[in-house]
Amino acid sequence: MLELTKTQTTDEYVEIHLRGVPSDKGELVKDAIEKILNLAGMHLQKMEEDDAGLYSIEEVFPEFHIGHALRGLRSREGLTQKQLAEMIGVKPSHISEMENGKRTIGKEMAKRLAKALRTEYKVFL
Repeated sequence: MLELTKTQTTDEYVEIHLRGVPSDKGELVKDAIEKILNLAGMHLQKMEEDDAGLYSIEEVFPEFHIGHALRGLRSREGLTQKQLAEMIGVKPSHISEMENGKRTIGKEMAKRLAKALRTEYKVFL
């Protein structure tokens, strides 16, 4: 199954990713895209081997901590801090402290949170 995703990277440019291309057709698809870009007067930008253009979340969002992910997943599930706390057997203040980056999330807690929030536990580590 092909999946085309588009990410706004700046006001002027959009980053486009194409996933799900059969490995034996990858070069053909790349060549076709390159030809289309050339017709538009643009060029395919290739990534350097040593700089894959990937950055850690800390580099992109220096204020980010895992509590933001916890808050977002809890919100996605429509749960209050109290409801989530009851589901995993902790005090609501513990949920608040985790969401605000004042309490770490260990592996066992991550597993309990993941089960309640229907996600992978590694999200919290």
